[in-house]
Amino acid sequence: MSEAHLVSSLEGPAGAPVVILANPIGTTRAIWDAQARVLRRDFRLLRFELRGHGGPGNAGGGRSDAPPGPYSMAELGTDVLGLMREHGVTTAAYCGISIGAMIGLWLAANAPERISSLVVCCAAITPMPSRQSWLDRAALVRAGGMAAIAEMVPPRWFTPAFIARQPEAVSFVVDMLLGTDPAGYAGCGEAIAGMDLRPALGAIKAPTLVISGAEDQAAPPWQGAMTAAGIAESRLRVIRGTSHLAPYQAPGPVTALISGHLAAS
Repeated sequence: MSEAHLVSSLEGPAGAPVVILANPIGTTRAIWDAQARVLRRDFRLLRFELRGHGGPGNAGGGRSDAPPGPYSMAELGTDVLGLMREHGVTTAAYCGISIGAMIGLWLAANAPERISSLVVCCAAITPMPSRQSWLDRAALVRAGGMAAIAEMVPPRWFTPAFIARQPEAVSFVVDMLLGTDPAGYAGCGEAIAGMDLRPALGAIKAPTLVISGAEDQAAPPWQGAMTAAGIAESRLRVIRGTSHLAPYQAPGPVTALISGHLAAS
């Protein structure tokens, strides 16, 4: 199992508890900027780019390594454990969106002593809509680059109303997608295709908050309900009027939920 070097940053008050923020596939750590502005007052934030993610325009600069794929959730989780070791972080709270949250579920089950609290945003625990759809998408970007999926992705990430109302906000995120290394995106997509996190849920002991977007097609609320049902004493909250990137589309309500959960944990 290989470990890749990831571009990362650690910011916030010295000595404060650490919170890891993990991004969706095809995005950069800037997806968390609204939450970071609030959370960095009380926490140290460890933010990073997934394998092959980042790009020259990335805040903080640089793109993470993209070793040949396919990747697995175990490899991506091991990358995060390597980051924690690199920054001298023994335990941390963990908040992830989409594949970032899938990695968090793997970590909380397989390295429970490292994860003190967990927030799972807009994540499926089985490949959505199917394993084959992710394998097909990985093949598409390997052959045609990120532009091959640039039009199909926004309707999965955002509600039609948000796309119509906030075109600049949508373009900002599409630029993240276009700046991603196709090899890194494809490898991460293959990790999603190969995962089934249902057996891991019972091993998770960290206090867990599950957040779903009411209109999310990529990780529908029923996937969030399955996740919460499998983790003892976890909570599910559904954000109305949002889709797959709920923390970006509705930063106020999501940030309030995350802050409350971290304070209580």
